[in-house]
Amino acid sequence: MRKIKNVAKAIAFCATVASSSLLADTVKIGVQAPITGKYANEGQGIEQFVKLIVNEKNAQGGLLGKQIEVVTCDDEAKAQKAAVCARKLVNAGVFAVIGSYTSGATEAAQATYYRNKVLQTSDGTSDSLIKRKYWTFFRNSFPNSAQSDFTADYFVNQKNYKRIVVLSDYSSYSEGLGDATEESIKKIGGNVIFRGKIKSGTQNFTAMLTKIKSMNPDVIYYSGYYTDGGLLRSQQKQLGIDADFVGGDSNDNPDFLKLAGSAAEGTVLINFPTPDILPYKEAKKYLKAYEDTYNMKPPSIWAVVNADGLRAIMHGVEQTKSFDTKKISDFLHNLKDFPGITGPVTFREDGERIGAEFMVYEIQKDGSYKVLGK
Repeated sequence: MRKIKNVAKAIAFCATVASSSLLADTVKIGVQAPITGKYANEGQGIEQFVKLIVNEKNAQGGLLGKQIEVVTCDDEAKAQKAAVCARKLVNAGVFAVIGSYTSGATEAAQATYYRNKVLQTSDGTSDSLIKRKYWTFFRNSFPNSAQSDFTADYFVNQKNYKRIVVLSDYSSYSEGLGDATEESIKKIGGNVIFRGKIKSGTQNFTAMLTKIKSMNPDVIYYSGYYTDGGLLRSQQKQLGIDADFVGGDSNDNPDFLKLAGSAAEGTVLINFPTPDILPYKEAKKYLKAYEDTYNMKPPSIWAVVNADGLRAIMHGVEQTKSFDTKKISDFLHNLKDFPGITGPVTFREDGERIGAEFMVYEIQKDGSYKVLGK
């Protein structure tokens, strides 16, 4: 009987060693994104691009010899679910997380990753994401303040709009960008005749638009997401409001065209350069690989900037020869001109990416974009 027990112990010990050995040969990276819900195509694009980068690295032998496992959690772009995702991904043993897509969901998860020393990168642009200065957080896009200054210059100095309406929803990203844009416009002598807010997902914005129509604006600027922006544009045209319509960066999505229908023509969008016109060597390589793998283009630039966040973290691992997140963080805080898909990646000491470049696009009748300036 004693022999049987000893054999059983030996088998259990061997199984534990084998399991530990297997775990030692893998490393986990999390994806926190809206895989379902109204922003699902953006979340799926982020997950797909992350897996593309990871599969390439695994085929090359992995990260410091370890194969990478991607662990995805669907936050549906909701703060409460984002907080749950953060706990799940930490419990799963990830050392870094890519996401989320929205600033609100990103912010809801930040503290959990910080407390557990898990790195996080996001495309979220809300200025509030940087204010706590968590050493674990890196923003791989550019802040609302940079976009608002660019937008104000375009409205006041280039288009000479005299009567400007600024609309947002109530999310931290949209409200923050709307407020920052209003402030930037006023700072350079522009005239904001109305600053309004809509409830995202309402579907029918006729009451707000009718109010705006009576003000006779030159332009309506919407700082929210494409799911509402497309409907706003469509209903603006239906009400015969003769004003330009300009959307902030999160209106740049194929579903905006679907929701706006024929009214999409003439819409102006302000965003980073679209994926297909990025002039960088890495862009040509990875965008072709994305299309070859998924038989489609990325839904927007956001999947691409998230991929750059992942690539920067992997570069940090390789340069420090470590999975120690503090060491990687210290390296990334001094990262300069890393060759990203979306251009050179440089992080400030607070985790902010610097070197913003924006472009102005006009949607054509066939759905294509015409570059108006930068």
